[in-house]
Amino acid sequence: MRIEQFEDKGLAHFSYVISSEGQMAVIDPARNPQPYYDYANLHDLCLIAVIETHPHADFVSSHQEIAHTKEATIYASKLTGAAYAHKTFDEGDSLQIGEITLHALNTPGHSPDSISVLVKDENNQAVALFSGDTLFIGDVGRPDLRENTGSITAKREELARQMYYSIREKIMALPDTVTVYPAHGAGSLCGKGMSEAKQSSIGAEKKSNPALQPMSETDFLKYLLADQPFVPKYFPFAVDLNKHGAPSYRQSLAQVPYLPPHSAFDKNTLLIDTRPQQLFKQGHIPGAINLQDGLKFETWLGSVVGPQEKFYVIAESEEALETIIAKTAKIGYERQIKGGLINPANQTEKSALVDVDVFKNNPDAYTIIDIRNHNEVKEGKFFPTALVIPLPELREAVNAIPTNKPILVHCAGGYRSAAGASIIARKIKDQPVYDLSEAVKDFS
Repeated sequence: MRIEQFEDKGLAHFSYVISSEGQMAVIDPARNPQPYYDYANLHDLCLIAVIETHPHADFVSSHQEIAHTKEATIYASKLTGAAYAHKTFDEGDSLQIGEITLHALNTPGHSPDSISVLVKDENNQAVALFSGDTLFIGDVGRPDLRENTGSITAKREELARQMYYSIREKIMALPDTVTVYPAHGAGSLCGKGMSEAKQSSIGAEKKSNPALQPMSETDFLKYLLADQPFVPKYFPFAVDLNKHGAPSYRQSLAQVPYLPPHSAFDKNTLLIDTRPQQLFKQGHIPGAINLQDGLKFETWLGSVVGPQEKFYVIAESEEALETIIAKTAKIGYERQIKGGLINPANQTEKSALVDVDVFKNNPDAYTIIDIRNHNEVKEGKFFPTALVIPLPELREAVNAIPTNKPILVHCAGGYRSAAGASIIARKIKDQPVYDLSEAVKDFS
C-alpha cells in the first residue's frame, strides 16, 4: 500500500492517491487531473476509482473528468444527490484496491453529506483515515456552508451538533495509531484553526485538537460556531458545480478568448487587472480592479467577483495570463472570462499616491477604510476612526463611504488594499483614493 499526498498551496487543498497491487484510487481530486494521470503512468497503476468525501465549496473537483477519461467509477454518498454517474458510498459500503479495503463512514457536520474513508490493510487492520472536511489537523470542518446550498441543507446549529457526534462516535472511536489525511491545511477557509502539519494520527488529535477535548455538546456548539472566517461569494456555486460535475479542464481553458491589446471593452463588464500594483498604479484601464496574482488569488477573485459576473483578465505576459486563467478554473470561473489581454492599450488612468509622512502627521484629515476581515479587526484596529468594510463586502458598500475627505485604504500587509483602493476609485471620483499598501506595517 502507498499513499501520496498532492498539495495545492493556493487553496490549502490536499488530494490523495492510494494504491496497492497495481490499482489506485484518487480522493478529492483538484480541478486539473493531470498530476494523477502522471502518477499512474510513473508507477504503472490502473486508476479505477475516484472518491468524493462531499461536494466541495472551496475548489472544483475533476472527479467527472477522471471518470470519463479513465473509465473509473466515482464513489460518493447517496446524500450528495450527485447528478453524475456514480456508485453510492455510505456506511457499510467498501471498495477493494489491490490488497487494501476502503470503508465509508458517514460523518456529517461540515455538510450533511460528508463521508470519511477508513483504510484497512491486508490484515483487516485500520491504518489510515481520509477525513475530508470532517477532521482537520488542529480543528474540525466549519458547519455554516450548507444552510442554503446542496441537495440537503441544514442550519449551522444542526450541523455543528452532527459534527459533535461524528467526531466522538465515529472518528475518536478509531485506533489511536490510524493516520489522519485531511482535505485541507492551514490557510483554508473550511475551518478556523488548522495546523501547518499535513498529516497526524487519531491519538495525536485526541491530545492536541481543541475540538476533540472533553466538553459538553453545548460547549462544543459554542466553540464551533464562534469566529468562523468569511464565506467567499463562489462557495455555493462551487458546491453546485461539484454536485453536477465540472467540464473538462483543458477544454475549458482552451475556450477562454485571448484578445488583442487594442480591444474595446464592454463598459458593463468587470476588468480584473492582475499585474503587480506598481505597474497598475503607473497606468491602467479606467475602472479596472487591481487583483494581483498571488498565493490566494483564487480565493480573492471568488470573494470580490460573483459567480454570475462576466469579467476580463489583464496580465503582464502570456505566461502570467495562462497562470491566471488556470487559477480561475480552480474555482470554476473560467467560463465567466470574457477575454484575456496582455498589457492592453489605453491604460490612461493613474492611481493617486499617498504621502505617508503627511498622513502620519494628520490621519484625521482622511477617511480611513480598514478592509481586513472582521476576525482580524477583533484583534485590534490600527486606526481608531477607521471604517471597517472587509474586502469581500466592499463593492456592495462603496456608496456608504463618506466623500468629504480624501480616502485611504489599508489591510494588514498591502495585497488587499491595492484591490480595495481600486474598487473604491472606480466609483468615487470627487476625492483621491489612496492605498497605504505595505506602509501599514509602520502602524501595526
